[in-house]
Amino acid sequence: MKIYSADAWTIEELKEQIDDAGRRTLVIPAADTKQAVLDTFSEVLDFPEDYGVDLDALHDSLHDVADAVTDDGEAPITFIWQVPAALRADRSFGVICETLQDAEGYAGTSLDVIAVCL
Repeated sequence: MKIYSADAWTIEELKEQIDDAGRRTLVIPAADTKQAVLDTFSEVLDFPEDYGVDLDALHDSLHDVADAVTDDGEAPITFIWQVPAALRADRSFGVICETLQDAEGYAGTSLDVIAVCL
């Protein structure tokens, strides 16, 4: 997982670089709390209705997404996760980062994550 500052890179600049690399881009909007992050990932990635909305469920669902990306025959995908300062100060930020890094490792080159610190 790469972490960038929004002061150095705009979302549009990152999307352009990702497109130039032949990858798809999916932007995960900013959310200030752990619960809001879990809800946002669920909405954007269209997790199943039985998604548990906790960190374990995020882990499992990201692995399902990684499997789908690997098997769908389309270009690899890069998530751009917008991270506000309030979330970075929360203990859950590190756990969410570890979960995303695990999904990246599981998916190989099919999934990358960029966190943009707002």
